[in-house]
Amino acid sequence: MAQLHDQEQRKDAETCGRDYEFESLPPVVEAPGEIVVRTVTQREQWSSRLDFVLSVAGGFIGLGNVWRFPYLCYKHGGGAFLIPYGVFLLGGGIPLFFMEVALGQFTAQGGISCWRTVCPLLTGIGYSSVIIVSMMSINYIVILAWTLFYLAHSFNSNLPWASCNNTWNTPNCLEDTMRRNLTAGNMSAIYNSSLDNYVSPVTEFWERKVLDLSKGMEEVGDLQWDLVLCMLAMWVIVFFSIWRGVKVTGKIVYFTATFPLLMLVVLFIRGVTLPGASEGIKYYLYPKLEYLAYPQVWIDAGTQIFYSYTVCIGVMTSLGSYNKYDYNCYRSCVLLSCMNSGTSFFAGFAIFAILGFMAQEQGVSIADVAESGPGLAFIVYPKAVTMMPLPSLWAVLFFIMLLLLGLDSQFMHVEGQVTSWIDLHPELMRKGYRRQLFLALVCCINFCLGLTMVTQGGIYVFQMFDYYATSGVVLLWVAFFECVALAWLYGVDRFYLALEDMLGFRPGPWMKWCWMVITPSLCLSCFIYSLVKFKPLVYNKVYEYPPWAQTLGWCMALSSMLCVPVYALLHLLLAEGSFHMRLKQLLEPRIKSPQRGAYLATKAMEQEGTLPEKVIMQTAL
Repeated sequence: MAQLHDQEQRKDAETCGRDYEFESLPPVVEAPGEIVVRTVTQREQWSSRLDFVLSVAGGFIGLGNVWRFPYLCYKHGGGAFLIPYGVFLLGGGIPLFFMEVALGQFTAQGGISCWRTVCPLLTGIGYSSVIIVSMMSINYIVILAWTLFYLAHSFNSNLPWASCNNTWNTPNCLEDTMRRNLTAGNMSAIYNSSLDNYVSPVTEFWERKVLDLSKGMEEVGDLQWDLVLCMLAMWVIVFFSIWRGVKVTGKIVYFTATFPLLMLVVLFIRGVTLPGASEGIKYYLYPKLEYLAYPQVWIDAGTQIFYSYTVCIGVMTSLGSYNKYDYNCYRSCVLLSCMNSGTSFFAGFAIFAILGFMAQEQGVSIADVAESGPGLAFIVYPKAVTMMPLPSLWAVLFFIMLLLLGLDSQFMHVEGQVTSWIDLHPELMRKGYRRQLFLALVCCINFCLGLTMVTQGGIYVFQMFDYYATSGVVLLWVAFFECVALAWLYGVDRFYLALEDMLGFRPGPWMKWCWMVITPSLCLSCFIYSLVKFKPLVYNKVYEYPPWAQTLGWCMALSSMLCVPVYALLHLLLAEGSFHMRLKQLLEPRIKSPQRGAYLATKAMEQEGTLPEKVIMQTAL
């Protein structure tokens, strides 16, 4: 009897399994009763649930949690900012995050082919996401190169950005200790001019030593060879960390995902013990409800959610595709969402405690020292450590934390990028060392493109990438079409059936209503407002980008955004048959609702060693 039951399970596995299509052919509507034979290529999976959780946590708990959220919270009304942040978190961030992970797990495919599977007409979503993450990885590695450069100089007993007696300093350099005395009123006859004419050694180290800043994009200048070597070292680390696949990467993140959080706790403890820390935390959290009337506060809250949750760039879909089919990704997504937003909130205490100390030491307001982005990491915090006992120790700990936070995110960016391309032709790319060779090619191309950002004019190129190519506008565009594709074209009820089959239970109706109404409405309204209120790019509030540079920036943004409508239009024009038939074919999903029993039977065959490397799955329609 047991033997008969096993035979029936194996038969179910062969006839009712997950119906994947890896071919890059247009969808075909089969006639009733036709037998379709398809080949399933074996796919790598996470070794354990913890591998997936830590990989995702490392991927989206990154630099933005440390240097962007705390500043936005302070800038937009302190504790009041948590209201729009919570609205976008519950109405956009968590639903999109869960949708992408679950979609990857359901289809077991990367960021491009998953959309071709559920809605061929909008496959351009996947191409758009991959272009965005490709540009993001080029941009992100430069930050890691800067961080490594600072870390290497942090091991000196005398930090090079603490004094004005270096070769790169100018006569206008004024050490912060002397500036503090002058600010207090102890004006010497030597310093009889305004303090505005003087420059901090931290600023000169950043602009004259690290960047060797030119006057604008018109002056590209020479390569900064120190930064070139740092960027090369970062790409080598990224390559060897992910070249063996997710089974190895999942073990590396045990250290790279947890150690930065430990360092953040250490910096928090150190920060709150400094004089003036309470004032900094007060500025960070004190609620100013009148700020809720400003639309920009809500827009910044929405874009911060999309940045910090790493959605709309194909990464979460690719990571979810390595899950087992019956993995409870819903529970993990809720846990990871709490971890992500909690880390952002906690990081604000550590950062603003130190900013409060700086403001008290310099005798200025917190508004004069608060910065976001690279300004916080490479100017404000390096200046803060020079005012502490054991400055070299705290500099090393801070930059190690930044380096590991950034490396985790870079691992996932490149993994998502590579997985998305490989899953288009798995039968070709998953043989031998072809994946490793393709990964090496991607790293080399990205390294060469990144060289434009480590020249004397590289910071202008870096900011242009950040402002246009990976901006909140392009993420909102992709998020809107993701909701349209899954909730309206594929069908939210159909996807809920798949979720129930995978998870063993049916999620509550909140996700359904978010995917159908709330999330696309939030995305569309923010997208329109961002375009209406768009301002041309300006560097450091002084340098205005020339028209040709702004045009180039918009071309980079449109290179990803236009993938969605252009792909749909081309396939509608090239398909055969009447318009109605073409549209029907391109809206027909390429995956049928799987059956949990068939999956369990297949897993049993794998454990017994009776499952061949390639299983022919015959589906009777």
